[in-house]
Amino acid sequence: MTTLQQILPGAGVAAQESPLRRSTRALRPARTPVGAVVAFALTAGLALTAAEVVSALLGSPMRLLPVNRLIEQAGRHAWSELPFAALWVAGAGAALLLLAVVPGRCRLVPVETSDPKIVIGITRAGLRRTLRAVAEEVEGVDRARVRLRRRAIEVTVVTRAESTGAMLRQVGIAVGDRLAGVGTLAAGEVVVRLRRRGR
Repeated sequence: MTTLQQILPGAGVAAQESPLRRSTRALRPARTPVGAVVAFALTAGLALTAAEVVSALLGSPMRLLPVNRLIEQAGRHAWSELPFAALWVAGAGAALLLLAVVPGRCRLVPVETSDPKIVIGITRAGLRRTLRAVAEEVEGVDRARVRLRRRAIEVTVVTRAESTGAMLRQVGIAVGDRLAGVGTLAAGEVVVRLRRRGR
């Protein structure tokens, strides 16, 4: 009997990949909207141009595009005479290439699963709401605000209470326990900040 690792040479490498890296790569969005817009614009432009050229060759031009005028204008001018237009076209092309090459930003926070073939993510807004609700359940906290940073989760609590050291520890423990319960990967360090009501 052969295993998947024996059949596929790259399967062992994928199995050794860390869950965070695998999840982040799987949840990263594709550049579908940009690709669709560029593909539609190119298809429409090239289809119109081809229809115009073919109809002109057959002797009855469609006159949807001023092909003759465009050819004359292109013959009269060189790119060196129009530096701003040349820079704009080159910049637009470079921007489209960059958008195609650079992957999109992951909008989901990866969640740990027991099966390595399953990838699950929670929205950043949903995680913020969940952690804010947990922080606001701690006694003495009037309001809480949660920010998801790259390497830390920043929880700002608003309170009127005088003794706040124990309360801040309780907020940190409650948020950490909820993160562990949800199973978020690479959640980072929990930083709890205090803000007195009225400031």
